[in-house]
Amino acid sequence: MKNENKNPEEFYKKLKGQLEEVHTWPAKYLFKFIIPADLEKFAEIEQVFDDTNAVISTRDSSKGNYTSVSIKVTMKDPDDVINRYKEASKVEGIVSL
Repeated sequence: MKNENKNPEEFYKKLKGQLEEVHTWPAKYLFKFIIPADLEKFAEIEQVFDDTNAVISTRDSSKGNYTSVSIKVTMKDPDDVINRYKEASKVEGIVSL
């Protein structure tokens, strides 16, 4: 999920439409992020999904500077997905895929 659009609200509106078309809710959803290899940043991401029973897996980059984070979790609706993306975007240095 790359936000190439200058208007985040427009981007999220488009994403919501796509999520409504593709999924039947509630549904399993896979979030993917890249964060700086920093335990504090990882803890912030974990906190975003703390109440969800999410399955979180990580993989460090070859040089160890970044960590890829995959989070598989059941979401109740597109708004829930978008709210998690918005919360995660507050983590400094995060890239949403």
